[in-house]
Amino acid sequence: MIAIPKSLEITTTHTEQSRPIAEQRIWLENISWQTFERLLEDIGDRRSTLFHYINGNLEIMSPMALHERSNRFIDDLIRVLSDELEIDLCKCGSLLMRIPELKIGAEPDSCYYIQNEPKIRNQNVITMEQDPPPDLVLEVDITNPSDRRLPIYAQLQVPEIWIYNGYSLDFLGLENGEYRKIEHSLSFPNLPAATVVEFVQKRFELGDRQTLKEFRQWVSDNLKKS
Repeated sequence: MIAIPKSLEITTTHTEQSRPIAEQRIWLENISWQTFERLLEDIGDRRSTLFHYINGNLEIMSPMALHERSNRFIDDLIRVLSDELEIDLCKCGSLLMRIPELKIGAEPDSCYYIQNEPKIRNQNVITMEQDPPPDLVLEVDITNPSDRRLPIYAQLQVPEIWIYNGYSLDFLGLENGEYRKIEHSLSFPNLPAATVVEFVQKRFELGDRQTLKEFRQWVSDNLKKS
């Protein structure tokens, strides 16, 4: 199992007691891989829950309104970044990523192919054993931290994770099998995490449309090459 370094602490300025309820989670232990696969098959794709599996442990997460609003809006910001910076992007949402040989599986809130977008551009089915992992995974964890999921993404070799906890955003980069905080995004160099948070919060005052318009202008003024 890939360990989470003790130095990696997801930033928070609020106590767990003050966090709003944005996700409902169930944590199950001693679940076989065969049971996990049968569960996926029986429930199918038409469900609101997301699954993460490693070492016989299964996490089932059901997002609520605050979680989904944050997820969708950050997803919109990422689309603006790709448009303004003219970066090809494939949005794969909660893509089921699993490797039966390693007995690991994950469904992120959102994920994106950026550097590897040309490799999967014409594919209708993405298989982790054959295809590269997403270049970027977004996890929104407002009620509970997502530390348990990091070893899964590390084994999947996802190079970058964004974790938004409702108050702050951390960029994590994969280095020697462990995730470490990085100052700027690997996928969008020179983008500060604090700026993303600023616009995520600004939408409560201005609304989504106006906030996205202002973010587009900020990207044009600060990140676009002359």
